Amino acid sequence: MSFSEDIEKFAKKCGKSSDTVVRGILMKIGESLVNKTPVGDATHWEHPESAPPGYVGGHARASWSYSEGVLVSQEFADIDKAKWEEFNVSQVRIMAAMPKKAAGKVHYIQNSVPYIQALEDGRSRQAAGPHAIVGRTKIEFQGIIRDALAGVK
Repeated sequence: MSFSEDIEKFAKKCGKSSDTVVRGILMKIGESLVNKTPVGDATHWEHPESAPPGYVGGHARASWSYSEGVLVSQEFADIDKAKWEEFNVSQVRIMAAMPKKAAGKVHYIQNSVPYIQALEDGRSRQAAGPHAIVGRTKIEFQGIIRDALAGVK
């Protein structure tokens, strides 16, 4: 089956629920990205003494954001050390920015901290190896869509 046939099948299955399904997919993707973003802990660093005075991890996790139609590069000053089961500042920001009419639009969930690529590449003890955040979420993408569609009656 071609990609366009997959999209057509998706649209038919969703029907009037397409906005709800797309929002659900975006929320799950945002949750996955945020929760996979490691929270820095200088005690795990090769040179813990190199941590800046007052260093607190969680800046990258708190810097995910959503935009529609155009990629917006913005770094936030927030810190987030939330546990997996808690909503955190990035998830709230993503959900609040999503449009109610989400179907048929181009969506971006991005992180603009200067070291996000290093985290993605696994250049952090807290990162889960290469492709640590986006790559792992991409692997889960089909399941996220399947789950969203299963919720459509």
